[in-house]
Amino acid sequence: MFDLSHPIEDGMQTFPGDPAVSLAPAATYDSDGYRVTELGCGSHTGTHVDAPAHTEEAGRTLDEFPIDRFVMRAIRVECRDLDARAPIPADRVPETDADCVVFETGWDDHWGTEQYLDHPYLDPETARRCAELGYDVGIDALNPDPTPSSQASDDEPAGVQAHHALLGNDCLIVENLRALSQLPTRFELRAYPLALGGDGAPVRAVGVPRR
Repeated sequence: MFDLSHPIEDGMQTFPGDPAVSLAPAATYDSDGYRVTELGCGSHTGTHVDAPAHTEEAGRTLDEFPIDRFVMRAIRVECRDLDARAPIPADRVPETDADCVVFETGWDDHWGTEQYLDHPYLDPETARRCAELGYDVGIDALNPDPTPSSQASDDEPAGVQAHHALLGNDCLIVENLRALSQLPTRFELRAYPLALGGDGAPVRAVGVPRR
């Protein structure tokens, strides 16, 4: 098994404008005889899964999906050749018996830096193709859409078109994956969310090579 999750840490990187992540001692062994950590974060902290309710007014929440939906037959699509803020074209989407297409951009190498905001993203047509084929989507970046930054250009897709295409068709999105290159092309992605039941939740993402 391979851990594909970023650890949740105090002050870790988040999507611009999302709640900051904080961890602080609520009880200590010296003072209380046991340890408890107070955690503050948003529902889209770190490696996490988006539910349709994230961007769709009538979209399903995480608790409306059976638990086995979060175990996916995945196929890894190599996109490391793409530059910063480049669109991932629709011809990268394979026709496959997999449940989930995982786009490996290599942008997890920039985790925790300003450059992490300038990842490649799914062209809206790419997201629509995934939705038409019934694929969930994973990506080792902050967002399947362009993330706002000082490097954004006027010709980038506006809004969250990839989110709407996928979540609007009941497809899940797993964001901020890491270390995908250690996996074979075909693998099982296990991404069980915390039982928050809402628009999204952190996951412990694990990749298991398929036999």
